[in-house]
Amino acid sequence: MAILVTGGAGYIGSHTLIELYKAGLESVVYDNLSNASKESLKRVAQIIGQEITFVEGDIRNKEQLRELFSNYSIDGVIHFAGLKAVAESVQKPLEYYDNNVVGTLRLLEVMGEFDCKSIIFSSSATVYGEPNKMPIREEFPTGNGITNPYGRSKYMIEEILKDLSKSDSSWKIVILRYFNPIGAHESGLIGEDPNGIPNNLMPYISQVAIGKLNELQVFGDDYPTVDGTGVRDYIHVVDLANAHVKALEYLQKQTVMPEPLIVNVGRGQGYSVLELIRAFEKVSGVKVPYRIVGRREGDVAISYADATLAKKKLDWVARYDIEKMCADSWNWQKKNPNGYETS
Repeated sequence: MAILVTGGAGYIGSHTLIELYKAGLESVVYDNLSNASKESLKRVAQIIGQEITFVEGDIRNKEQLRELFSNYSIDGVIHFAGLKAVAESVQKPLEYYDNNVVGTLRLLEVMGEFDCKSIIFSSSATVYGEPNKMPIREEFPTGNGITNPYGRSKYMIEEILKDLSKSDSSWKIVILRYFNPIGAHESGLIGEDPNGIPNNLMPYISQVAIGKLNELQVFGDDYPTVDGTGVRDYIHVVDLANAHVKALEYLQKQTVMPEPLIVNVGRGQGYSVLELIRAFEKVSGVKVPYRIVGRREGDVAISYADATLAKKKLDWVARYDIEKMCADSWNWQKKNPNGYETS
C-alpha cells in the first residue's frame, strides 16, 4: 500500500517524501507541476537512494485520478496540491476557488469511489482571520474576517471535510493548519523555489542575500507589533513534514472518527519581519538591504500558534529554532542560486 501525495513535487511535499521514506512508507506523487519542478523529485531520490513514483496530473481531472487509483493501491492521501499565494489570490480569486476547492471535491469523489477514505489536508492559519488574542488555539472561530481568497478556499475545504465526516464516519480526516514554513533540507539539495518574485518572506530574503534581487520590500511598519512589522510563527519545513508522518500514524490507530482532527502546526512563537531579517543576517554574515513600503492587502498583524494539541494528539513538537531555519534556507540558496533551474 502507498500514500498518495498530491502536490508532492512542491516545497512542503518534497520534504514530506523524505520523512515518509524514513518512516518506512511508500509514496506516489501526483502533481501538475504548475508551481513545482520534477527536479525536486530527482533530488529527493538522491537523498533517500530510491526513485520516487511520479504521475503527472491535475486534481480537477477525475479521469486522471481514476486511472491513478486503478494503477496503484492507495492507502491514504496527503493533500498538498493547491495554489497558495495570498496576494495573487486577491487578484485571481476564481483560479483559487477552481483549483483549491473544486480540485479537492474531485479528489474526494474519486477517493470515495475507490474506498480510500483517509486524508490529511494541508490547511492554513489564515482560516482564523484576525483573532483578537494570541496564541491561536484550534477552537477559535474560523471563517470570519478572512482577508483573502486563498484563506477562504482553505476554510471552504475544511467545512467540506467536516460535512463529509459527519455524513460518513468511515472517513478518517486530519486537518493540519500550517503557520509559516521556512528552511530547507540540511543537504541543501531541496528547498523553496518560487516562480518569479517570491510571495513568501524567507525566499525573498535569501534571494536578496544572494544578489538575485536588489532589496527586500517590507510591507508595512505601522502594525501594533514589537517593531511595527508583521509577526508570524515560523516553522522549519522538516518539522512540518514530520507532522504529516505523525498524523498518518494517528489515522492508522483510529477505527472510527466522528469528526476530523484539527491541529495547529507551528512553533508557538512569533517573530517580526525585522527579527527574521536580523536572525538571517546573523547566521549568513550577509547584510540584507530592505525598504519599508505600504501594507499588502490580505495581511494580518500578528499570527502565532498554540501548538499544545499537536503534542497531545500527535506526539509532535517542533525541534528546530529560527537560526536553524535561516541557516538551512541560506545553505539551499547558496548551493542553488537559481533554484532548480541550474541542474
